[in-house]
Amino acid sequence: MGYDTTAYDDVEPRAPGMYFLRDALDCEELGVTVVEADAGWEGMEHDHAEDGQEEVYVLLHGEATLTVDGDAVELGPGDAVRVDADSSRDLAFSADGSKMVVSGAP
Repeated sequence: MGYDTTAYDDVEPRAPGMYFLRDALDCEELGVTVVEADAGWEGMEHDHAEDGQEEVYVLLHGEATLTVDGDAVELGPGDAVRVDADSSRDLAFSADGSKMVVSGAP
């Protein structure tokens, strides 16, 4: 079969509100994460310099700030940001009921 399917809420969250779909979809390179968060949720600052993975963040609902190399990027519904692998990134949500999809690959 040339495809795999899953529902993100059928996947056990690896952290509160974070659903990592790579394994459930049997992805070889691509990572896909759904994040459900309320105001005050903050991620961990990180980069992907070692694995070369660039990421795209797409906000579906709510409000978020993605800080990239110290620059705060304010996001509203429908906004998307691509981040280089070696750039530092840190995500925070400022509205209840926020939902975001994050994808990444080398």
